[in-house]
Amino acid sequence: MSSLRNRIAALLIVAIISVVALATLAAQQALQPPSPSATVEPLARHLELVARVVEQDPSIAAASGVELRSAPDAGKVDEGLSHFLQRAFAANGSTRTAIVSRDPSRPSPVLSVTLSNGRWLVTDLPDMGPPPDGWKIFGIWIAIIVIGSTIVSIFTATKIVRPLTMLESAASRLGPDGALPHIPETGSAEIRATARALNGLSARLKAAMESRLRVVAAAGHDLRTPMTRMRLRAEFITDDEERDKWLSDLTELDAIADSAIRLVREEVDRDTTGTVDLNALVSEIVSELQDIGHDNAVTFTGPSVPVHIEAAPLALKRALRNLAMNAVTHGKGAEIVLRLDATEAVIVITDKGPGIPEEMIGRVFEPFFRVDPARRKSVPGAGLGLAIAKEIIERLGGRISIANRKPNGLVQTVTFRL
Repeated sequence: MSSLRNRIAALLIVAIISVVALATLAAQQALQPPSPSATVEPLARHLELVARVVEQDPSIAAASGVELRSAPDAGKVDEGLSHFLQRAFAANGSTRTAIVSRDPSRPSPVLSVTLSNGRWLVTDLPDMGPPPDGWKIFGIWIAIIVIGSTIVSIFTATKIVRPLTMLESAASRLGPDGALPHIPETGSAEIRATARALNGLSARLKAAMESRLRVVAAAGHDLRTPMTRMRLRAEFITDDEERDKWLSDLTELDAIADSAIRLVREEVDRDTTGTVDLNALVSEIVSELQDIGHDNAVTFTGPSVPVHIEAAPLALKRALRNLAMNAVTHGKGAEIVLRLDATEAVIVITDKGPGIPEEMIGRVFEPFFRVDPARRKSVPGAGLGLAIAKEIIERLGGRISIANRKPNGLVQTVTFRL
């Protein structure tokens, strides 16, 4: 009931049922039968007249549509109606006894009235009450109202909130490049206007993203020439210690420029996707890390069967290598576990490093992020490894999260659908 659609539907249902209920009540009041004083008492006077005529000439009973019996009708006595009709006879000054009974074989109640000779006048009595299955009819009537109003209300509410649903769907499909699938500009004026606005927003977002990427790529590329000149000049510095400092700074600048260009390429390039065995891919990454000197710093545990997902193999390998290197470099080793969880494959990379302050954990995927900028000299890298990994994993339809581990260290979790 928290959604706008359900609230509108509920409001419409209540409104429709209330209006129909009031209309039904008004119709019932307008179409109700006449009062008993206008029907039963005249009927009692008429029956009194018929009884007197039959008492004088019993032969006209058959012609009058009545029967003469020695006893009242044997059907089940209707106490309420009998008492009501007896009072009507008394109101007309008659002392006759009136009994109303109901016989299942006859469609209407049967009235038995005493005659002066001891016999009984038996005739059909108009049934002026509600039908015997009136409550069933009323229940069907209410059910039709509720079902009909529910269908109409849900349909109307869906139409009303369709532009909002379109906005929600568009936001969920927004890609890393700011592009949205084209939304057909059809339907009512409001829906066409919403679709047109979303298509325009998508075009502007994509243009802004492309402009940003061109700026970053151009800056990274243009830095190469002045850095090369600075490197040549640094070679002529006679002081060995000073020369080493200059070359170290230039190496770091070169790494930053390369990382920026790689980040742009990851956001622009789209490798061909295919079936990838995560088990084999992670094993290959671990072997490469062990070959470059991290023999005891990285371990891997995975299932004994292939774990297949749909992904771009080169990009995925680059992303997972960045995460593993992050754990090895900053976390004093990496323990990698690959497990199957229902319809998903989960890669968990843990380390035993110092972790990240909780107030900064939400910034780990920002480009060039460093927990301690002073460590830039001692720890290699430009601070773009996690940003590149996140870009690749989310583009391939996966999820990534990073959290602190107790008592120390980080937990990097990557999830893909099988």
